[in-house]
Amino acid sequence: MRVPLIDRLFDLLDRAAHWGVHPDYRKEPAASRLIGKLPLPPMLYLPLVQHAGAPARAIVKVGDAVLAGQLLAEAGGTISAPIHAPAAGVVEAIGPLPAPHPSGLAVETITLRVTGSEHIDYAVCNDPFALTPEELARRVEAAGVVGMGGATFPSAPKLHLGRRMAVHTLVINGGECEPYLSCDDRLMQERADGVLEGVRLIATMIGAGRILIGIEDNKPIACKAMQQAAEHFPNISVQSVPTRYPMGSGEQLMTWLTGQELPAGARMASIGVLVHNVGTAYAVHRAIRFGEPLTHRIVTVAGNAVRQPRNLEVPIGTPASALVEFCGGLTEEPLRLVMGGPMMGLALPSLDVPVIKGSSGVLALTAAECNETEEEDCIRCGSCAHVCPLHLLPLDMAASVRAGDLEGAAKLGLEDCLTCGACSYICPAHLPLSHYFDFAKGERWANEQSQRQTDMIREMTEAKRERLAREAAERRAELMRRKAEADAAKQKEKTL
Repeated sequence: MRVPLIDRLFDLLDRAAHWGVHPDYRKEPAASRLIGKLPLPPMLYLPLVQHAGAPARAIVKVGDAVLAGQLLAEAGGTISAPIHAPAAGVVEAIGPLPAPHPSGLAVETITLRVTGSEHIDYAVCNDPFALTPEELARRVEAAGVVGMGGATFPSAPKLHLGRRMAVHTLVINGGECEPYLSCDDRLMQERADGVLEGVRLIATMIGAGRILIGIEDNKPIACKAMQQAAEHFPNISVQSVPTRYPMGSGEQLMTWLTGQELPAGARMASIGVLVHNVGTAYAVHRAIRFGEPLTHRIVTVAGNAVRQPRNLEVPIGTPASALVEFCGGLTEEPLRLVMGGPMMGLALPSLDVPVIKGSSGVLALTAAECNETEEEDCIRCGSCAHVCPLHLLPLDMAASVRAGDLEGAAKLGLEDCLTCGACSYICPAHLPLSHYFDFAKGERWANEQSQRQTDMIREMTEAKRERLAREAAERRAELMRRKAEADAAKQKEKTL
């Protein structure tokens, strides 16, 4: 999307916070309706990569009958998350299929033919706060809960980190600053008590005594609902924060609420703060109170090409096309399909990809909404630097990337960049600055992987050379020992 000229001028004149932009949020069509429940589709497609870290490992095989909630894939490493069946069904296939993944490649996927809603016996807990923090974290891990705000980092390692780092403040992100998206807004409006219990459980697990909940001021009903839910808990403060993109970034919200800035390259836990999303808190509540694994999530279906925008509670693995069809279908051919928000979401080639744990939105945007414009020459106006939430120099970083100087871009703060898209959004020359940074980060990651592989091959080659040399030396030593024994025996015979 491109900002109209008057909005761009407003952003340039707004010096109150020295960062961020004010896009046309367009949340109202979906946000004004209650959360709907999507019926079970005939097929579910469950990628083994739905989270940051190692892919999950399938523990079922083709032909297996499973119940809703049954474990289909176990965590594939320390940073990973298990995957469960959202419905009863039969495993039809396990193999590569298209999925909403930044690589754009097909990923290993479990295809489940749905037969019903019969579920395993969930371990309901009547008093979650009687459990130890370790047991609470174990249940969250077993439920496959990940960050629901989009980052999809497995929640359990983050909870363990919080306790190890002596976190004193838990920040709950209810900002939802991306245009169109309103799934968190509706969740807080309709299920505030469940969200708040999840918040309190997270605080118990990490040992945080102070809880700050930040909600952008364009969500007054949600803010009031959360304040009412928290009114009996003096250690919880629900605060309205300014509507400014990207206030929903964990770092920006943390700084706004606590007044602390995160040093470059540092983790929030190092300064005693941890951030979780309201959707994550609700998933924690369901996992511990009702024993439910993470198999459903709320998704915003929006964009001017969607006939009836709304928020839907959706089984994970449902094709995006089913969500759009449930919302009345398309009114016209969309110019762009996006999973997530328009600023940081993933462009889709089609709607034939499944909803995954991190899918906050399915957007079908028209040409008028996208307002595609060709790039022009940079006029060095400084707008990109003014709106950058981390006070970086996007133009200089982009120049380094375009020149192939990835290390130069890194020295300018590439790895600190949120790739929030604020710089691209505000640029009057329509330069795709955040795309350069995404590309550069991917290239640096690929180079690092290649270097690690080269180092590993070198280490293995050196280890093999040392092993062969050691074995040769041992053989020589053995031969010399035998020769010495033979010589000693001959000498003994001569003596006798």
